[in-house]
Amino acid sequence: MSASPANPLEPSGGPRPALWGEILQRGGEELRLEKVPTRFTIRLDDPTALPALRQRLNPLTLRTVAGGELVEWQVAATDLENDLALVRRDPAVRFASHVYRLVDSPQTWVYLTDQLTVQFSPETAAATIEATLGSLGLAIEKPLAGISNAWVVRVTPTAVENPIKLANHLVSLDGVLVAEPNLAIATDSLYRPTDDRFRQQWHLSHSGGNSLAPGSHISAEAAWDITRGARSVVIAVSDDGFDLNHPDLQGTGKLVAPLDLQDNDAVPLPTRPTDNHGTAVAGLAIGEENAIGIVGVAPGCAFMPIRTTGFIDDRAIEQIFDEAVRRGAAVIACSWSPASTYFPLTLRQTNALTRAATTGRNGKGCVIVFSAGNANRPVSGTINETQWPQTVLSGPTRWLSGFAIHPDVIAVSASTSLGTKAAYSNWGEHIALAAPSNNAPPSMTLPQVGNVATGPPLRQALPGLGMVTSDRTQGAGYSSDDYTNTFGGTSSSCPVVAGVAGLVLSVNPNLTARQVREILQATADKIVDRNPDPQLGLQYGTYNASGHSQWFGYGKVNAAAAVREAQRRAFAGRQLGRVVQQQNQTPAAIPDHQLGGVESGVAIAATGAVTDIQVEVRVDHGFLGDLSLTLIAPDGSSVLLQGRTLGRQTELRQTYSLATTPVLVRLIGQPAQGTWRLRVVDSAPGATGTLLGWTLTLGVN
Repeated sequence: MSASPANPLEPSGGPRPALWGEILQRGGEELRLEKVPTRFTIRLDDPTALPALRQRLNPLTLRTVAGGELVEWQVAATDLENDLALVRRDPAVRFASHVYRLVDSPQTWVYLTDQLTVQFSPETAAATIEATLGSLGLAIEKPLAGISNAWVVRVTPTAVENPIKLANHLVSLDGVLVAEPNLAIATDSLYRPTDDRFRQQWHLSHSGGNSLAPGSHISAEAAWDITRGARSVVIAVSDDGFDLNHPDLQGTGKLVAPLDLQDNDAVPLPTRPTDNHGTAVAGLAIGEENAIGIVGVAPGCAFMPIRTTGFIDDRAIEQIFDEAVRRGAAVIACSWSPASTYFPLTLRQTNALTRAATTGRNGKGCVIVFSAGNANRPVSGTINETQWPQTVLSGPTRWLSGFAIHPDVIAVSASTSLGTKAAYSNWGEHIALAAPSNNAPPSMTLPQVGNVATGPPLRQALPGLGMVTSDRTQGAGYSSDDYTNTFGGTSSSCPVVAGVAGLVLSVNPNLTARQVREILQATADKIVDRNPDPQLGLQYGTYNASGHSQWFGYGKVNAAAAVREAQRRAFAGRQLGRVVQQQNQTPAAIPDHQLGGVESGVAIAATGAVTDIQVEVRVDHGFLGDLSLTLIAPDGSSVLLQGRTLGRQTELRQTYSLATTPVLVRLIGQPAQGTWRLRVVDSAPGATGTLLGWTLTLGVN
């Protein structure tokens, strides 16, 4: 549709009308498109109409895409246009479209939805906006939060062009700053496993051995001397599903606000045999310390599992990050990427990440961590591609991962157990950090492009150990038992960094997301790899004057150094003031298997703010692993002092301080005056015991 007199905005430029169906507006760029000759999609008003339509058209295959929003039809190329015309005339079909692919990234199939994002110049009046959109058959659905004069609009039945053409029409008008169709693109899991406990988890800590270079781990044990994570710090993992029956993904207070965006419920379990990725990723970040199996980098942190739709579109990205923020996530881990070589983010997607990183955690911002990708290509740059099977890619080819280059994202590359670059790991100027993972066999270097499974093969062995983590139970998953030792890809590196971010926030929850990133980068280990890349021959394993390496970012993450720096910042400038102490030495029986537990109080008369805190506790119990201890301040704020990690011990004589229990920093600055309470809860039947007494010591100024 060309500009009409009814449209109050005048044409100003943009692609020529003849190209409107071939140009995709995305992230301020114009990307070339072509139609997939055998596929189209429909959106139904009435899903019960699908069987009759299927019988009439007799497609080769049929499947749901875009998280179930669309139905994709595969038909013979000779039948495509006729079948598409037929479904467009059916009253049960709200929307029908060709399936497209990017010319520069032919493996990327693009599914159109009925939404666009449109931003008008600040001076454009509301009446002009309404008239402009109405003349094209578009209706406003909602404003785009945080962006001036930007709107999510919907294609109505009066529109005579598809969203790609409508976007190009809009950007040709004066007063339109952005017009982007909302496209769904399949996600590409960043790990391709080949097959099938703490001491085996070399990435956490090791003292050398076969295929283990000094310093290739993250110094987790030293970090755990300070904190093993606090339940108040919630790490969200968005992925393909999670085996919540796995013992390492369970624990008192472990699971927080689970969400399944695919089935629209709170049960994000795997449903397909291939839904194995999320369970392994989650174990690396938050695997519970429970005396069995594996342990995550931040075992004490809480876990928010978010099952994604498996497709990337504007609404899906908004759902992931908006819901993570709304449900209280502090860290968001994303071990996935678009199935595309070139993928700029839309305005809505960019804005969703920015909102989470700036408004999450009550304005401190969520820490967002993404895998860099597994193509051994730049996250932003051009490579002269050669030797691809069937010449799927050839010559100068642009590569772009819009998520990895977002300024609020911590993009993580992969290092190996030998302290080298993982052969598959993406790289570039936007890499923030590296973290341990496996090394790739020759068939694991590049993502699938079209019908070609891999890119140019590597022809030499690539040494390095795999990652040991949780796997789906009862024989499902990557291995025959409940654990796998061959996990890898930057999918492993991402949750390792997310776990370290959780430890950092456990000792200093007042840090902003940007400050967490600064600490992680400033304390990283400057590992060096001077060997040329075995596939491309590049040598980017050293650091420039600003301390950045294209292969490793600012270095390999160091959990102990990061936690110490976060703790140092929490205590910097703190005035301890006077010391006050109260105790309650009246024994109290702990009710067996009662979630209310028992509470014991002490009254503090001193006025002023808390500057230091120490809690001494004495408990006898038949099985201390049944117990959890929580300190409750006069205003109701609470801190978990002790989780159910004491196992078969029967006597507890423990002093919890800022040095041993950094989560107590949450109570610094609280008013000291009032009644403080210690709550002891026995969460399992059988063993019984007594709270013998406790002492509270406060620094007050």
